[in-house]
Amino acid sequence: MNQISVSLIEDHHLTRAGIKAALNDCPQIDFIDEASNGLQGITLLEKTPPDVAIIDLGLPGLVDGIELTKRFKKFVKAQNGSLDNQPKVLILTMHENEDSVLAAFAAGADSYCMKNVMFEKLLQAIVETHAGANWIDSSIARIVLERINNPYLVAAVPAGVPTVSIHALQPEENELLSANPLTQREREVLRLIVDGCTNEEICQELFISLGTVKTHVRNVLTKLSCDDRTSAAVRALRAGLIN
Repeated sequence: MNQISVSLIEDHHLTRAGIKAALNDCPQIDFIDEASNGLQGITLLEKTPPDVAIIDLGLPGLVDGIELTKRFKKFVKAQNGSLDNQPKVLILTMHENEDSVLAAFAAGADSYCMKNVMFEKLLQAIVETHAGANWIDSSIARIVLERINNPYLVAAVPAGVPTVSIHALQPEENELLSANPLTQREREVLRLIVDGCTNEEICQELFISLGTVKTHVRNVLTKLSCDDRTSAAVRALRAGLIN
């Protein structure tokens, strides 16, 4: 198995040490290096570009996570002429506001993950980001996709930062959902998936067995034509299945 090379730029020492230790214990990951601020980070990333750069949004100084992402993506494009199949950026932060999320993606971030996730989810985010997916933490999916239900909403994105377009479902996706309507119970399960609940938590919330939950989750993924829970959550919000 080819390892995924990862660099970490995070100013909080304990957070950085904890993530580094967890990644070093993971056989899927080749932890390259770390930095505690944006200036150190850009030097590190340009010297040895990783498969996935984990960047804290709230880095101190003039080069914050957004500026670092912009500089790194510009460097990658200049070196390779394209951003396809090139190093990815996974933003890691505690910020859940729309301004931060849109600014991060507009700067070129590939994925967005909250710091309070379990390590298993962070690892999933790294793997899927490396594979080319845009991994969005389910806890902030509602914020990102609010633009779909409010297309004329103007976000207070900082001056000089371009906005990012978010589109609703394609016609074929609408046809898929019309041909495969969810049952009431499947909608309840989907709502809990969007809220980031595990199968065990869904069991407790709906008072059903784990086997029944797994069956409902499998049916939801099949009907939404999704490979994973995050994709199902995003598609559900885009389709207006969850209020």
